[in-house]
Amino acid sequence: MTWFGGLALTREDDGTTTIRAAVRDQAELHGLLTKVRDLGVTLISLTSIDAARDPDSQEQQHQ
Repeated sequence: MTWFGGLALTREDDGTTTIRAAVRDQAELHGLLTKVRDLGVTLISLTSIDAARDPDSQEQQHQ
């Protein structure tokens, strides 16, 4: 899905969708949140994950 710039979208069993991405800074985060808002969907939660501790992190895999 190019509109989300290659972010990982995962449909969960409970009907929600998880968007997973490495976000470089607050401005990029605000841009992503604006896209979610413009879709008219409800944002349930936002979780920050330290890339150095996350084995699934794309950022860590490319270092």
